Amino acid sequence: MPNNLTLLTMITLLIMKSEFRKSLLLLGITGTLTAQTSLDNYVETGIKNNLVLQQKTIGLEKAFYSLKAANSLFFPSINFKADYQSGEGGRQIAIPLGDMLNPVYSTLNQLTASGAFPQIDNVSTTFFPQNFYDVKVRTSLPIINSDLIYNKSIQKQQVVLQQYEVEIYKNELTKNIKVAYFNYLSAAKSINIYESALTLAKEGKRINESLVANGKSVKAYVLRSESEIQSLQARKSSAEQQVKNAKMYFNFLINADGNQTIDTTGTSSFDQPNPEPYLTSEVSVSNRTELKALEQSASIYQTALKMDKSYWLPKLSGFLDLGSQASNWEYNNKSRYYFVGLSLDIPLFAGGKNRYKIRQSELNTKNQVLNTTYVNRQLQLSAEMAKNDLKTSYQNYVASTKQLDAAASYNKLIEKGYKEGLNSFIETIDARNQLTVSSLQVVINKYQLMAAIVNYEREINK
Repeated sequence: MPNNLTLLTMITLLIMKSEFRKSLLLLGITGTLTAQTSLDNYVETGIKNNLVLQQKTIGLEKAFYSLKAANSLFFPSINFKADYQSGEGGRQIAIPLGDMLNPVYSTLNQLTASGAFPQIDNVSTTFFPQNFYDVKVRTSLPIINSDLIYNKSIQKQQVVLQQYEVEIYKNELTKNIKVAYFNYLSAAKSINIYESALTLAKEGKRINESLVANGKSVKAYVLRSESEIQSLQARKSSAEQQVKNAKMYFNFLINADGNQTIDTTGTSSFDQPNPEPYLTSEVSVSNRTELKALEQSASIYQTALKMDKSYWLPKLSGFLDLGSQASNWEYNNKSRYYFVGLSLDIPLFAGGKNRYKIRQSELNTKNQVLNTTYVNRQLQLSAEMAKNDLKTSYQNYVASTKQLDAAASYNKLIEKGYKEGLNSFIETIDARNQLTVSSLQVVINKYQLMAAIVNYEREINK
């Protein structure tokens, strides 16, 4: 092999070693883990800005106010009331005062020899008062009412249930943000690898053009290099489009502008993902917030059932009126009054309505228990499948790292053989393509593994 060809191949080998070393750094295979401040900050931002989570938070706030309203029913209520009435005509009632009193008055006048007792006429009056007002302040207080007690208990449970709803969505949002972040990193790292491969391909083309110019090679190798460059550029363009889509989706999750730049500070040298603690432990979904929410719903149904069963308990309330009533807007000692009383309500017959309500509540409670059992099994199955996916992702990642080592060694041997004239240029391209594909596979498998870890953590509610 001519000396100038040997020199050029040595230069190519040095370049490839340098680019390969850069690729390893990009893959995070070397180095130590730095704080994932960017991802943590994005999770906090997403939780703060997500519109659906804000709606669920409003629902939680409404539940708190419903509880306060239930508590307020135990306190006295004070209301100001005023009535004014005036009318004429209509039904009349005759009052025979003259017929009853005139004989008596006549006898008294004879006995007293005087006219001190005059004769009076019979009168009649209507039912409508004229210019009559009634102004009062009524204070009412429930004394015995089991419905208020059960309603307060239900509202407390509703608050806890709403808290679980917020926590469930927050956990799901956190998982989605992390997975979207890893997908973006995977696409971004792929572009770096394609750029490194393009640099090597362009350098190979330049070398071949130089060899052709010196009569040491054939033009077919130059055409093959151009084809390789075009292929890499097409794949790089596809990766760039994936980066744009991943960026838009990630910014959507954190409620940011779709074109906002994603900060990747602290992610250039992740530690090796280690799922071993998860793979060696039993799958348990006992901590899932969804199960706690279902149990809370069952508790609400049980409380409602108790409330329906207590329909027969009497309800006792009291009231006190302080006011004034008179005609023609008079106000004096005679118009002022107080009025106090108790109200007792005991149900005797309702046509079976209460029994039907009890039966409905019993069926609701039974249905909720069955639903809890079903969801528990469903979540357990989902967690088992997530663990299997995690195991597969880990195996793929380990296999791809070994494949990358083999591709790097193979590329080194081919380059050495090409330098010594034992291998062709086509074989160097094939080795370089294998190295590129292996590098990409490590990137993809690595972030798929990290996403699988996040998914499994979500399934076990860690």
